[in-house]
Amino acid sequence: MSTFGSLATAYSGLAAARAGIDVTGQNIANAGTAGYTRQRVTQNSIPATQTGFVRGTAALAGQGVSVDGIARLASLTLDAGVRVAAGSSAYADARATALSALETGLHEPGEDGLSAELDAFWSSWGELASHPDDPGAAGAVLGAAGTVASALAAGSKAVDAQWSSVRGTLTGQVAQLNDAAKQVADLNGRIRTALASGGTANELLDQRDQLTQQIASLAGGTTRTNADGTVDVLLGGNPLVQGTDARSVTLGGGQRLADGAAVTLTWTSGTAGAVGLSGGSIGGALAVLAPSSGNGTGGALAEASASYDAVATRLATTVNALHASGTTPAGTTGSPFFALAAGVPAAQALSVVPTDASGLATRNAAGELDDSFADALSRLGASSDGADQAWATFVAGVGTASRSATSESTLTGLALTNAQNQQQSSAGVDLDEENVNLLSYQHAYQGAARVLTAVDEMLDTIINHVGLVGRS
Repeated sequence: MSTFGSLATAYSGLAAARAGIDVTGQNIANAGTAGYTRQRVTQNSIPATQTGFVRGTAALAGQGVSVDGIARLASLTLDAGVRVAAGSSAYADARATALSALETGLHEPGEDGLSAELDAFWSSWGELASHPDDPGAAGAVLGAAGTVASALAAGSKAVDAQWSSVRGTLTGQVAQLNDAAKQVADLNGRIRTALASGGTANELLDQRDQLTQQIASLAGGTTRTNADGTVDVLLGGNPLVQGTDARSVTLGGGQRLADGAAVTLTWTSGTAGAVGLSGGSIGGALAVLAPSSGNGTGGALAEASASYDAVATRLATTVNALHASGTTPAGTTGSPFFALAAGVPAAQALSVVPTDASGLATRNAAGELDDSFADALSRLGASSDGADQAWATFVAGVGTASRSATSESTLTGLALTNAQNQQQSSAGVDLDEENVNLLSYQHAYQGAARVLTAVDEMLDTIINHVGLVGRS
């Protein structure tokens, strides 16, 4: 290698060290940037070129170093693990949040719960049995009955409102999913163009990975990497994003809980049909909004509404059956105590028929005061097939489901945190490591500069000073 060739070698060292400093600075600058993946300069030594025998030279040194690119230190395996964990965690969180809100709305156990209201209702009948001719005791029965009816109606309406709220949130999540799919398709095109032209697309890849993780959190799914640098995003085996093309999905089905229809997620283009979801918050919300199955295995909110109606119906049926066997002070026999209006959920349709003591069955067929009817009614609360038992079974079921969902949410959240920690251990920026790298590149730069200075001085000696020794 000629002396002038040594200048090129020294310069390549300067360029490589400078590139390393630039990339390290980029890492440090983005240490707090969400989704950023650390980068490294990839370089290789340039071998010596044999151009012929050089006298006195047994071997030739290489020609320096080449900067081949800037590698993005991401792991496809760890990234896929984060997406899977994100989908499972979001699904569990959606169910746990809905069930927790449902359980809180029951107010059980507590003074405001339906159990306490029913206890007060049965106690008021017991008091009336002790004082069948007391207008105050009769008024207490009517007041307690009205409170029970109001509690059932309020609970049922709260479930309706929660169902509508979850569906409204779901509408927004579907819009986010469609928007994320469009952005991934756009980034696919930009990444493909950048890579085809020999450029780097590391920051674009970071943005795309964040979007694919967002899609996984919303709807689960998987990704497939293509040879041209693009990725396909699949939901249930069908492409949501394929290269630079993005499909969209739409929400349909029931608009209200009372409709009794399933809320559906379907494709708007290509092969029509339901979208297969493997997780995500959208999948969790759809599970919560599912209609009642009739055997208790349907959506949590629809089953809760059905349970409210079942309690109201059983309460009206059992109370009316006993009340109808007595006679009112006006001489009426067979009069109902509760009424259920048609066309509305039973829990919201329950009303008290008597308006005062004259409508209560406190007498026998002969018109004499008889406490047996009120006494029998006061003992309905202990019945094994009464409204109280139905309510207790429902409350216990909600509590068990809520605890199970919360436990699942906690476990999937821990799994997601673990997956993210593993991902960050590989792709995250470690400032201590970057500072060490910065010092290494700085010293390399200084060393290459020293080599360049030495070669320059050698050339100066050869060009300007050789042959001058001994001249006068």
